Amino acid sequence: MSGLALAGLLAGGCIGSRSDDFSVSSLTVRAAAAAEAARVVRVIDGDTYIVLSGSSTYRLRLLGVDAPEQDQAFGPQATDSVARLLAPGRVVLVARAGLDLYGRTLGAVLLPVSTVAAAGRAVPLDSLLVVRGWAWAYDPSRTVAGRAQQQVAAQRDRRGLWKCGVSQAVLPKLWRSFNSEIKRRYRVGCTW
Repeated sequence: MSGLALAGLLAGGCIGSRSDDFSVSSLTVRAAAAAEAARVVRVIDGDTYIVLSGSSTYRLRLLGVDAPEQDQAFGPQATDSVARLLAPGRVVLVARAGLDLYGRTLGAVLLPVSTVAAAGRAVPLDSLLVVRGWAWAYDPSRTVAGRAQQQVAAQRDRRGLWKCGVSQAVLPKLWRSFNSEIKRRYRVGCTW
C-alpha cells in the first residue's frame, strides 16, 4: 500500500471515529486529514523522534505531551516504551504543525492499528503516552490540557512515572532548570 493510500485510510478512520474516541482539543483529529505517512528512523526520547517522509528526514517533537528527560527519573523507561511502539522502519501517520524554538517540527503521530475490530483507525501516540503514565498532558495554550482526564487516571493508578506518587514527579521544564546538585537529590528514592 502506498504512503498516500495509507494516509487516506488512516485519516478517514480517525475522522469517522466516535467523538469520545479522541479529545476535541487533540491535534490528532483536527489535522488527520492533512497528515502524511512517514517512517520512523529513531526515537530520541519519549516525545522527540526522527522520521523520514518522502526523501526528507526531520526531527519531530510530539505535541500534546511532555515526557521526562533522558537523565530524569523514568526518562529511560518512557523512551524505551516509545521505542517499542516506534521501531525503526515503522510507518506512522504524522500531522505537522510548524516548528519550535529549537527548529524541530511540531506535530501529532498516529499509530496504525492492524486488528479487524479497529480497521481503518489509528491510535494517537500522545494519548497512549499519557494513559500509560509516560508523559504529562501538555498544552501551553490552555489552562487544562486536552488529555488531563487521562493523566488523572494514570496518576490514580500509579502507572509509569506516577509510580511513586504525584508529588515525586518533576515536570521536565522544571528539571531542565535544576543544577546538578538538585538533580542528584531527585535521583535518590523511588526507582523502577
